[in-house]
Amino acid sequence: AKDGYYDGVTFHRVISDFMIQGGDPTGTGRGGPGYKFEDETRGNPLKHDTGVISMANAGPNTNGSQFFITHSPQPHLNGRHTVFGKVTKGQDVVDAVRQGDKIIKVTVTEA
Repeated sequence: AKDGYYDGVTFHRVISDFMIQGGDPTGTGRGGPGYKFEDETRGNPLKHDTGVISMANAGPNTNGSQFFITHSPQPHLNGRHTVFGKVTKGQDVVDAVRQGDKIIKVTVTEA
């Protein structure tokens, strides 16, 4: 993210009251960085609450660059997708995103 990988990438999948998904450089939902990495769900206490940022995947250990942000709690995803962040300000912006909207710039802060 700090090298601009996500800058200009679209949210290619938006489902009302569920989540917005982005991170595919092709914008089709099929693209990624060219590699995959393992899930980090075992022992991860973070849950899919409102505003959670989590890895999108196509099954176990298929994480790449795609991620999603939840509109509301999604407990059925707990243990199936790696949670790695949370929206702390601007959930209203997340809720206003429409399919095809572009990410202008990503800023990552550590707590």
